[in-house]
Amino acid sequence: MKRSRARKPASTSVDLFALRECVEQFTSKTVVLLGDFVADEFQYGEISRVSREAPVLILKHRETQIVPGGGANAANNLASLGAHVLPVTAVGDDIAGDALIVQFRRQGVDVSGIFRVKGWTTPTKSRFLAGWAHTVGQQVLRVDYEPKLPLPDVVRKKLQQRLSASLGHAHALAVSDYGFNIATPELVQQASAKRKSSLQVTLDARYRLHRYAKAGISSATPNESELEAEHHTAIGQDTGELTRAGRETLSAMKLQSLLVTRGRHGVALFEPGDRFSQIPVHGSDQAVDVTGAGDTVLAAYTLALACGASPLEAAHIANIAGGLVVMKRGTATISRQELLDAIRGEASGAAS
Repeated sequence: MKRSRARKPASTSVDLFALRECVEQFTSKTVVLLGDFVADEFQYGEISRVSREAPVLILKHRETQIVPGGGANAANNLASLGAHVLPVTAVGDDIAGDALIVQFRRQGVDVSGIFRVKGWTTPTKSRFLAGWAHTVGQQVLRVDYEPKLPLPDVVRKKLQQRLSASLGHAHALAVSDYGFNIATPELVQQASAKRKSSLQVTLDARYRLHRYAKAGISSATPNESELEAEHHTAIGQDTGELTRAGRETLSAMKLQSLLVTRGRHGVALFEPGDRFSQIPVHGSDQAVDVTGAGDTVLAAYTLALACGASPLEAAHIANIAGGLVVMKRGTATISRQELLDAIRGEASGAAS
């Protein structure tokens, strides 16, 4: 395999005042979120003793929390950042589906595009966290519940109709594909024929990113491991390999920008014209919990682009948002005010 030479990254300096102005506009934007909704369930318990039946801990159940995960977490982050969110998705007619809809109703999110499907299972990740009294619970087990049946054709048709209708009122479409076959390239492609040419279409796909090459995606936000899987490679510290893989994806998908999240190494931004920028991680490189951080990045990047930010400005905003959310435990969101405060903090640090 031929490797390209590592290119020197472009300047990553931006006007922090412009970033603040951009974030302040978030409340004026409407974003359609097409995504695979997931319920993140957290079951908390205290270790009571070791079982006599087997060498395992017995947890005395304390509480259960269900919060939005997957595409639902991306929608939750959009709402927390102040956007008007129009989710288009399907959930099962079950407890997890109920919990997601109730939570979004409480936030004032329009749930008319969330279709209930009888006999279908809402994808659920159930995490069991154990700890002693007054200690932080540690995850000891995760059980996943996934749909055993495909979505009925009648539901898929409803999704297509709602997506096409919703885009007429939107400034951006964010696609969150977690592999549960709700957000699909075919659905995005069908809707793209009817959308405005100026509409930003962003993508976060867990698997097989390049399937969306003909779906009219403007920008994508994979993490490094997803990019590695797409190109059957390992990047690590190899900037040349990162550049090669990023450039190939940018070209193959005809993107306006590709934002690759790299954990403690920050983010890498690829743009047409051979432009390549690396932005260091915001804050500490010792994350508390990375669960759902990609959803936060997708939400912040989408909103920034919808507000007219350049890809580099949007990348800085998304990088700060991601750096904030990984310092929180569990599937979390950040608010528009938290993001504004963090940008002000960077401006104060730069001035001192």
